[in-house]
Amino acid sequence: MELDRVGAWCAAHVPGFAGLEAAAQITGGQSNPTYLLRAASGDYVLRRKPLGQLLKSAHAVDREYRVQKALAGSGVPVAPMLAYCEDATVLGAEFYVMGHVVGRGFDDPRLGQLDRADRAPLIATMIDTLAAIHRVDLQATGLADYGRPGNYFRRQIDRWSRQYAASETGTVPDMDALIAALDRACPDDDGRATLVHGDYRIDNLLFAPDAPRVAAVLDWELSTIGHPFADIAAVIMQWQMPPGGEGRGLAGVDRAAQGLPTDAEVVARYAAAMEMCDIPDFGFYVAFCFFRMGAILQGVKKRALDGNAADPERGLRLGALVPDYAAQGLGALG
Repeated sequence: MELDRVGAWCAAHVPGFAGLEAAAQITGGQSNPTYLLRAASGDYVLRRKPLGQLLKSAHAVDREYRVQKALAGSGVPVAPMLAYCEDATVLGAEFYVMGHVVGRGFDDPRLGQLDRADRAPLIATMIDTLAAIHRVDLQATGLADYGRPGNYFRRQIDRWSRQYAASETGTVPDMDALIAALDRACPDDDGRATLVHGDYRIDNLLFAPDAPRVAAVLDWELSTIGHPFADIAAVIMQWQMPPGGEGRGLAGVDRAAQGLPTDAEVVARYAAAMEMCDIPDFGFYVAFCFFRMGAILQGVKKRALDGNAADPERGLRLGALVPDYAAQGLGALG
């Protein structure tokens, strides 16, 4: 990153910014490359589109910036949005700058860094924050036009089927079968339409340093107006994967012994927060999330092979999980 050019732009567009001293990429993500900027005026975070050829509508940093700016003061914790740059000549791609939020990040939902008694409260605040996202007043926040009307799952199945085909690097029979099965099982539109995050999981959250509270929800690239059940199903979907660095799930974990809630307890807490009794046909929503994540990881693999991934080596490892996600999705459908 050219510090002089970025520093000059930030000084001209970010209120109070002065004296860029260093920029370091924050590792671990596979979407939009993210950098910690250290300046005389404080710490900031810059997030930009990847370089190179990209799939249509992917890596929408302009939408990320818009939704987080709209959510300021809404009750949904987000980082402060400071400035957006659509001029690709500054850094080679569009980017935005936000305030640096101090907090704790967790990649593993087992939460092994915490005492047993501290784990359930963290999961509880994670679910309560998700419900807060789904209760956002779209009119009051100016987000009423943030997504298209109509059947969210129909649109998403069609969109991610196209994205998957565009990034396919080999035949995955279970993925083809899952796409066909979801196409047949897609429910009619039930009229539910809320702000949805699109990739809600524990590693896209920052928690307060000293309390079970979400300090900031990150990575809004896939956010839109959609069906809220997709977000809560995505949480459960992730937990059905193997534990560890790649799966980052809870499959086979003795949750009671570890002080972690069951899937049913989490879904019940979410339903109560949304003033609902239950979520019928939940298996479809979980299967949909396995499909969408499989399509996303296929895109990560394609970018890694093309040399455009934020972390190519990890991108290839994640891409190898696509058949597992497809098989799990078929299993969730029953």
